[in-house]
Amino acid sequence: MIAIPPGRVTLSDRRTQRSWTVALPAYRISAFPVTQELYAAVTGERPSAARGDRLPVESVSWLDAVRFCNALSERDGVRPVYRLEADAEDVEWDTGADGYRLPTEAEWEHACRAGSTGPRYGPIDQIGWYRGNSGERVHEVGGKRPNAWGLHDTLGNVWEWCWDVYDAEVYGTYRVLRGGGWFDEHWSCRASVRRRSHPTFRVDDVGFRLARS
Repeated sequence: MIAIPPGRVTLSDRRTQRSWTVALPAYRISAFPVTQELYAAVTGERPSAARGDRLPVESVSWLDAVRFCNALSERDGVRPVYRLEADAEDVEWDTGADGYRLPTEAEWEHACRAGSTGPRYGPIDQIGWYRGNSGERVHEVGGKRPNAWGLHDTLGNVWEWCWDVYDAEVYGTYRVLRGGGWFDEHWSCRASVRRRSHPTFRVDDVGFRLARS
């Protein structure tokens, strides 16, 4: 986990032409997306379409991700963040808990940018796996240059689930995805790009990374 300094980040949504600024306290975020090795060690499961210990886990839903966060918290003896029923999409965040969780999309973008202001923190071929260089497959984490704060693979390789609801009035419980993936064109692999999906959706270019308050 990497310590991220406090700051402010301005988010924007191209569909609605809306932008909003979020002030963030300090937090921690993992240097890499959750790997298949870690996911299997905690859950005993290997859901990914491609197989490899150092590949990011994919084909996991938002609900799978929050359950993993709680399971890892219990394993490591810290207080689980999420309260959820067995099959319910309604999940509560215990903000007083110190366990593992998904980043908010503001935390994700602040950490991804690492003080940079452009669409990316470096040339796309040096920092991320996308359709132009991935061979249309997922790659091991850490194979590309990190950003200035030491985070790898925030752009490209796999999309990453965030905590936030995308737009409750229009899309109901759909959650935010960030970062772009190995099958996306370069314009989807930018720090500001937002995607959305149902919290039960699973596909082979979507994974997640961990945060802690």
